[in-house]
Amino acid sequence: MISLFTLFISLLAFVLFSSLAFCIFLYAVTSPYPRIWRDENEKFFIDGKTGRKVPFPSIDDEFTVKLSVIVPAYNEEERLTPMLDECLDYLETRKKSGLTYEVIVVSDGSTDKTVQVAQSYAEKYDTVRVLDLVKNRGKGGAVRLGMQSARGCLLLFADADGATQFRDIEKLEESLKEVLKFDYTENPHEASLSNAVICGSRAHLEEEATATRSIFRLILMHGFHFLVWVLCVRGIRDTQCGFKLLTRESARTIFRALHVERWAFDVEMLYLAQTLNIPIKEICVNWTEIEGSKVVPFWSWLQMGRDLGLIWLRYTIGAWKIDRPKRP
Repeated sequence: MISLFTLFISLLAFVLFSSLAFCIFLYAVTSPYPRIWRDENEKFFIDGKTGRKVPFPSIDDEFTVKLSVIVPAYNEEERLTPMLDECLDYLETRKKSGLTYEVIVVSDGSTDKTVQVAQSYAEKYDTVRVLDLVKNRGKGGAVRLGMQSARGCLLLFADADGATQFRDIEKLEESLKEVLKFDYTENPHEASLSNAVICGSRAHLEEEATATRSIFRLILMHGFHFLVWVLCVRGIRDTQCGFKLLTRESARTIFRALHVERWAFDVEMLYLAQTLNIPIKEICVNWTEIEGSKVVPFWSWLQMGRDLGLIWLRYTIGAWKIDRPKRP
């Protein structure tokens, strides 16, 4: 008769062997560096004034404006208009004080009129460009290609729903000033070559969220935060807020190394920043929940939880490697 101890040892050996076999398989089938694919049509935008196709620049080029705003948008024809109205009103006001900027709307394979809505703004403002992806990549993939097409000394990605008040960029800029020890508007060249990631945060709203959300959603939220803390990123209370500001150097380094292209890309982005010793600051911003979210509570959180585990495992076993910047 098999004893319980023998049964336990056999089960443990099976689990260890299966885990080892899975890790070996994962290592064998995983590309160590991200394969960044871009369709030929995605390398161009339509000039809103002339109607001509113009090639996007590269993030490897020198900056030519002080601020680039990247807006990932998937089927956002309804929510995009108020967001761009607020964003452009604010930026046009600051333009009078010397701020040069651009807004890049990245349509992530949208099937509605997102591209047409965004292009209508490009016809009114020569600071707006539309990057129309031929197929859906996920939010992380859309943000990456927008970043890699940007001209800014600083690069901000902001969600198309307009949940964060755009003027709160001033809070992020003030935090950046504390990190850099100077004002980027006065020394944009040095700022573009510096490293920093400033994260907008909704962590201060958690008490209110606890009072209004269902028990099920609270379990999902806190479970996700626990997994982020255990597996990937510590010291950042809200990794998922879609309002983050990066220097050009940091954006170049991080999005060249980023693998995850869907919801959990923010976590890998911050994991990379911490691994590369890039300074990260978290600052509270005003945030309002806007109807029409693409996040499906159970399945989106389940997908993100799976991605968190795979991020940790792939980096731990060396299946994913970081393409570290080469210094002269």
